[in-house]
Amino acid sequence: MNFTRYRRPSAFLLLTVAVVFGAAALAGLESGDEGSLVLLLGLREYVLLLGWLALTTLTGAVLLGLTKSSLRLPLATGLLVIGVPTLLIGGWASAVFGSSDEVLQAESAPGRGDRQLVVMARSGSLDPVWCVFVHQGNPPLERRWSVGCFNGDSEDNALSETVWTAPDRIRMTTEGGAVHEVTITPDGRPDRGVSVG
Repeated sequence: MNFTRYRRPSAFLLLTVAVVFGAAALAGLESGDEGSLVLLLGLREYVLLLGWLALTTLTGAVLLGLTKSSLRLPLATGLLVIGVPTLLIGGWASAVFGSSDEVLQAESAPGRGDRQLVVMARSGSLDPVWCVFVHQGNPPLERRWSVGCFNGDSEDNALSETVWTAPDRIRMTTEGGAVHEVTITPDGRPDRGVSVG
């Protein structure tokens, strides 16, 4: 059986897959602004895996697609020489400087299935940090808005309670007794952001 006729279609398929993996990794890296899609924020956790997959499939596309061996091996080697150290450094930086979020609370707004209050604890810093978000909409178009962050550098600044007081109102209370109320607009945006500590 002659496999040479399948080389170019296979290379094109691998190139397409590499572009998809690369685009997903970039979308994950670029996400994080106010109102970002929660789906894209989830990609951020898999950026390195997506990068490795993009590099592997792109190298495969070069090896299969180029018929001249004088170009094939140098180009594939160049991709690996640049790509592998970059991804290794990215993995090291992520392990040393990265932080992970743990969901502590997720609660739908009263009478609204399309709006959710999410409280996360961030690790990776010296002091505990709690962040409060509102997720507006349903997947895959669900968006995240930041309501407030509380830095536990002082015990009084620690977040002790976060509750819905109405379908469009959130109350956040610190250990020191400070109360912060935020109103949520119809599109899910908070009327203000709270930063404590």
